[in-house]
Amino acid sequence: MILMKDIIREGHPTLRMRSEEVAFPLSDEDRKLAEDLLMYVKNSQDEEMIEKYDLRPGVGIAAPQVNQPKRIFALHFDESSDENLSLIAINPKIVSHSVERSYLTSGEGCLSVDRAVPGYVPRYARITVKAFDIEGKEYKMRLKGLPAIAFQHELDHLNGIMFFDHINPKNPFAEIPNATPIDRSSGD
Repeated sequence: MILMKDIIREGHPTLRMRSEEVAFPLSDEDRKLAEDLLMYVKNSQDEEMIEKYDLRPGVGIAAPQVNQPKRIFALHFDESSDENLSLIAINPKIVSHSVERSYLTSGEGCLSVDRAVPGYVPRYARITVKAFDIEGKEYKMRLKGLPAIAFQHELDHLNGIMFFDHINPKNPFAEIPNATPIDRSSGD
């Protein structure tokens, strides 16, 4: 089980590395890693588990955040979020995206960042993605809103990019042209 002590923090070199593609069939180690990532985000949304294990809530976590530079991440939105999406993405890619942007009005958070970083993080409003599941089956899906933002946040981790790299350093709350604000709090 992944705990907060297992999550590396900003400044750790693995967070700035480009992660390696994962080979199929998955090794036992990679399968366990993928399952553990998904279990963390599920547990981090359960009040009892948060209390018991001192977890920080999140909707996503990527393998580099547990010091494994592999192209794997997990996202989980429970039914209460109106999203009801739960997935493991292995070797994920964005195959197309909207011109329109979106951003969270509250800014983004990250399990690997222990400080609040104010500012808007521009993301594509809609994306079509491809990835592989734990059995090695490729899937394709369209995402918008919070799931699209979370997918892009996690994909950035696989490329050594942190969410605050996207924030305008001169004016963190500058209006983002052609963007729809999303009024939801989110962390990965």
